[in-house]
Amino acid sequence: MPAQHSADTVSATLARSRLGVWPLVFTVMAAAAPLTVVAGGATTGFAVTGITGIPIAYVLVALLLALFSVGYVTMSRRVLNAGAFYTYITHGLGKPAGVGAAFVALLAYNTMQIGLYGGFGAVLAQFLDTRAGLDLPWWLCAYTAWAIVGLLGVRRIDLNSRILAILLIAEIAVAVIFAAVHVTHPVDGGISFTTLAPGNILTAGIGAALAVAIAGFVGFEGTAVFSEESKDPHTTVARATYLALTIIGLLYAFCAWAMSIATGPTHIVDQARTEGTELIFTLVAPYLGQTVVDLGHLLFVTSLFAALLAFHNTAARYFFALGREGVLPAILGRTSPRSRAPLTGSLVQTGLAAIVLAVYTIAGWDPIVRLFFWLTVLGGLGVLLLMTATSMAVAVYFTQPGNRDHLGPGRTLLAPFTAAIGLALVVIVTLDEFPTLLGVDPTSNLSWQLPATYAVAAAAGIVWALILKNIRPQAYAAIGRGANSATIDLRPPTWVGR
Repeated sequence: MPAQHSADTVSATLARSRLGVWPLVFTVMAAAAPLTVVAGGATTGFAVTGITGIPIAYVLVALLLALFSVGYVTMSRRVLNAGAFYTYITHGLGKPAGVGAAFVALLAYNTMQIGLYGGFGAVLAQFLDTRAGLDLPWWLCAYTAWAIVGLLGVRRIDLNSRILAILLIAEIAVAVIFAAVHVTHPVDGGISFTTLAPGNILTAGIGAALAVAIAGFVGFEGTAVFSEESKDPHTTVARATYLALTIIGLLYAFCAWAMSIATGPTHIVDQARTEGTELIFTLVAPYLGQTVVDLGHLLFVTSLFAALLAFHNTAARYFFALGREGVLPAILGRTSPRSRAPLTGSLVQTGLAAIVLAVYTIAGWDPIVRLFFWLTVLGGLGVLLLMTATSMAVAVYFTQPGNRDHLGPGRTLLAPFTAAIGLALVVIVTLDEFPTLLGVDPTSNLSWQLPATYAVAAAAGIVWALILKNIRPQAYAAIGRGANSATIDLRPPTWVGR
């Protein structure tokens, strides 16, 4: 006989109509951390790969992700769910695959978010030491951000978006101003478009270049995660996705190209290796002065903080979506009575971050290499895997009878299928270049152990889905339903007979 449930239920509905197009754009672009990518990602790309084609790599990746977005936003109009990737893969590839994807998403977004604390703590500590003479440990700076993020995480999402908008506009303005200075002060007196030539990326190191480039876009896909909280989500999510992708792609390509103008295309790799993340600031210091450079460094710090907050919100909503549908404990599906933000999901994410930071602090591990680099690279790989699986799922979903309706094959089949192939190729080259991205020897066990965590997570999710099918069929039936499963039981079912 079916399970009998008590009346003790919880509301699991997110706040409605809180985010318009631009607030949503600001929220997801903050996760991408544009200034961090321009100052750190692009420079690292030049230094690590040894090729000058990083600007064109950003263009190519933006075009590939535009193809991905076609199917992604088409699917978002069909299914509104804070689980996004998890939900779309469920509808296309089945519930076991969907839960496997959910576990991968939890691992990816939490490692990305927690890894950012290492970068924030170390960069802020260095900034305070050099500018104010304050010698503070990185972990104190990291825990300060942790407390603020934890507080904001349970507040209204529109309040979060306003804070992110202020920080984002400031960092983009600085990135554009710095790039303009680079272009107007070419090292050899002339402007060259060499680094934008496609031939510059078709060399050894293309895998690492594409991997570095695609990592800079991680976060833009979060538009669908906030679909339930958006105004007119059927149009808002699509517009915000394309706007965020376009702005990010143009910004990255322009700023990376501008740096190559200021150094000269033949010297950009050597200077990137010598200066590191300081390159963008070193190049403008003679023209803008130390005060503006210091402001740029400060906004580099706030860029990391904005990404911390944005990824916290994303991870919290994945916890929420899985709790609401009964895949994880139902208490994770609770929302704050005042803000309607994911309450328990936010607290759990905050707790996980506190534990990891404590482990790194006690062990004395390097916050930049072992926390920031390793975890954010791992998180980026996870999101790339999810994008690939989602594109395949969208293509499969729209081949099923009755799902395509009036939609043409371009949006429902051609774009997602092509994106899946392209993303799969990027996954392959990323795995091949993974030791380079981590900065470890190719023979290091980390080069396969870290990616293998996603195989373990996916397998665990699939097994758990099959267990749910047998012991909690009601929860299994609710997988992927989103807001339609907004009222769920807190107590376990009482089984009556067989």
